[in-house]
Amino acid sequence: MRAEYSAGREVPAQGSVFAYGAAAGLLADRLFGDPRRGHPVAAFGRAAGAVERVLWRDHRGWGALHAVVCAGGTAGAATLVARGVRDRGAVSVALTAAVTWTVLGGTSLGREARAVGGALAAGDVEVARERLPRLCGRDPEALDEGQIARAVVESVAENTSDAVVGALVWGALGGVPGLVAFRAVNTLDAMVGHRSPRLLRFGWASARLDDVAGWPGARLTAVLAAVAGGAPARALEAVRRDAGRHPSPNAGPVEAAFAGALGVRLGGTLAYGGRVEHRPVLNGGGRPVEVADIERAVRLSRRVGVLALGVCVGGRLLAGHLLGRRGR
Repeated sequence: MRAEYSAGREVPAQGSVFAYGAAAGLLADRLFGDPRRGHPVAAFGRAAGAVERVLWRDHRGWGALHAVVCAGGTAGAATLVARGVRDRGAVSVALTAAVTWTVLGGTSLGREARAVGGALAAGDVEVARERLPRLCGRDPEALDEGQIARAVVESVAENTSDAVVGALVWGALGGVPGLVAFRAVNTLDAMVGHRSPRLLRFGWASARLDDVAGWPGARLTAVLAAVAGGAPARALEAVRRDAGRHPSPNAGPVEAAFAGALGVRLGGTLAYGGRVEHRPVLNGGGRPVEVADIERAVRLSRRVGVLALGVCVGGRLLAGHLLGRRGR
């Protein structure tokens, strides 16, 4: 591992630390999925819920305070831990690997998607409806087989960005604190960033912060999905034409890219959180989603994750090299 020098001390190069640690973390996610017990993200969720019960007011300012306390406090703690082991190369790599494994969710995403797809393939729509809420917040009772399959593909696309690529991007930018901060922001959005009467104002800050944090990862996901999907021109055209019509600034590019790459049509009417939404159609020239497309979406998601690791590691190493040359 190449070393840097600071005030007469040999310090492990942080680009190399991220490269080894992120690769090991992604491998751990592929082999084991999410930690089955004592998941740190679940612990963060419980703590954030406790803070919410204390701070909740029907006011944006109190919601912003909630986001600062929860996400800022967690990122600050991660910064202290990372700095404490910065001079110890093997420990720093191990910490990066453990945190990367914790914040990534690509394998669990694929497992849940395949479970729904398996139930649909077996003709058991009721089981598929029971499992769908583990992937997304759609109302499964109103969905038929094709609509469930479409919901799964859309969820795989969006969560490829949220659960894999976005985390790697922020890990490349900020190391362990970046990884932790991104997952904290993403979790807060899932908890309070809803347009329900109780959370419309309180969750506003968390939802907007998640939009900002997810912006670079969503764009990288869209590009990589186009590259890895076998139909780059079609995917990029779907992004150019349709992404801006989606109500989410980050889900739009990702879902449009997956739709174009897979040759399917996404979007349309859906029931979400007790309300009906009529979303624009993405890649309108594609065919309706079929059950077999779930497996194709999962495989595309996995390829995108590997490519994202390569891009993020390469970018971090290149940035370190350029900054090192400037400092000479």
